[in-house]
Amino acid sequence: MSGMVPVIAVDGPSGVGKGTLCQWLAVRLGWHLLDSGALYRLTALAAQRRNLPLEDETQMAAVASALDVQFLADASGASRIVLGGVEVGDTLRSETLGSAASQVAAFPAVRAALLRRQRDFCRPPGLIADGRDMGTVVFPQAELKLFLTASAEQRALRRYKQLIEKGMDANLAALVKEIAERDARDTGRAVAPLKPAADAKVLDTTQLSVAEVRERVLALAIQRVTVTVIP
Repeated sequence: MSGMVPVIAVDGPSGVGKGTLCQWLAVRLGWHLLDSGALYRLTALAAQRRNLPLEDETQMAAVASALDVQFLADASGASRIVLGGVEVGDTLRSETLGSAASQVAAFPAVRAALLRRQRDFCRPPGLIADGRDMGTVVFPQAELKLFLTASAEQRALRRYKQLIEKGMDANLAALVKEIAERDARDTGRAVAPLKPAADAKVLDTTQLSVAEVRERVLALAIQRVTVTVIP
């Protein structure tokens, strides 16, 4: 739990820009960063590497409990994720793996296995927690809870542009369908469904630029939490 260590919890659906925002916010405040979604993606990736069935809750929980993962930062401050001694990089950001992670995250046993690991990231001077149940389950006492949202069409368009810029094939209609299906799975699961915490500040980013989102969130952080902003 947050205890005496301040936590800013940022929740929201896939493709809403949480990851980019949270990395930026962690740098500006000099705080630690938890990408909880990466833990579920890593669980799915580790299971796939071992050819384990994603629909087997017991096996998925065992994989989650034994994840050999490191979150590192290179000289530029960019984050690096290493699974079993191998840097996974962009592999974690594929749409296919995202869907697999959503499937695995629906299992109560998997969420229980990863709960303590997520809370262990809470260290001074503070933590930026990026996920889907950070404010509702993992850090319910967070000093600031944010819930970012945007239309499925806008999120798909952002993802489409990212893939095209990387020289990868992408189908906008297929991305809209995948995002809508993932939203339904994440909001409809029995344990820790995707929803804003009762005291969360909901921010619709559909019509906002990255700079506008950052400005609003930083203002809220300064207002709600004692922070030192790094120029």
